[in-house]
Amino acid sequence: MPRFAASAIAGVLMRAHAPLMPPPSRAFAGLAAARLPFLHARAAAASPYSSPRLCLLPWLGSSRSFCSVARASLDGAAADSAAEERLQESELIFLGTGTSEGIPRVSCLTHPTKSCPICTKAAEPGNRNRRRNTCILLRHAAPSGTANILVDAGKFFYHSALQWFPAFGLRAIDAVIITHSHADAIGVSALQFNIINEEPFMVHNLEVIPLPVWHGKGYRSLGFRFGDICYISDVSDIPEETYKLLENCELLILDALRPDRSSSTHFGLPRALEEVRKIKPKKTLFTGMMHLMDHEKVNDDLAKLMETEGLNIQLSYDGLRIPVRL
Repeated sequence: MPRFAASAIAGVLMRAHAPLMPPPSRAFAGLAAARLPFLHARAAAASPYSSPRLCLLPWLGSSRSFCSVARASLDGAAADSAAEERLQESELIFLGTGTSEGIPRVSCLTHPTKSCPICTKAAEPGNRNRRRNTCILLRHAAPSGTANILVDAGKFFYHSALQWFPAFGLRAIDAVIITHSHADAIGVSALQFNIINEEPFMVHNLEVIPLPVWHGKGYRSLGFRFGDICYISDVSDIPEETYKLLENCELLILDALRPDRSSSTHFGLPRALEEVRKIKPKKTLFTGMMHLMDHEKVNDDLAKLMETEGLNIQLSYDGLRIPVRL
């Protein structure tokens, strides 16, 4: 797969009303790919659109919300306005929050002498240590309708879709944006691509701002900014010019591979925490965790940072849904 020094990849797709196909038997062979059999190309609207603003809403269904927002009581016309806004609430859904190989690791579950406690827990149904390739879906609600914008479609995407699409009532994919050319981001082989330079672009009336980062020496990857949500899933270093694009970030979703150190291609937890302190988002969710990151233990440790430093940080998990307003 070729390396891209300064480009994003976006496939603009039509709403699909057919079952998702199983993963292909061979690896993606290049950028000139055929259209998905059940998807037909549709150009994204390109009307003028001001940069959207993010408003995090209460995360329902959790007794300990990381993004609770105090809301004033409403009555009269204000209540009518609030009801109308609720119809246009967008959602951010984590379809995958793990590494390229996924969690649990087969090598851990089959080891003849050693036991991996985190992979053992991840094998249990519903355990939050079970993680597939990093992938998010932004359900963007606008007056013209709702568009489902997918960021990355790695080699486990079929399995993520099989679990989470029915759970969240998802049936259509309107656009796909790819962060980089590795198989954990672009495992689906039949997409029609458009190469986009590192400049803001529009997808279904939503402005997307590329966030150029390094994913190992000499390898460029992209994060993306949607309003005040900043998503960086694969990063080993952030160029100085990218920090300006991260200013006034409300929600930062950031790579954090392992608890002790960084690798040559990914932030570890210590470096990720350094970057959070530098970027100063209001809230942070880490993603891309390997099997050394125990969900409950690491989250308990991160919760203490709220008391000591005022840092609102937690690990994300597969199936996490966050209501947002763009």
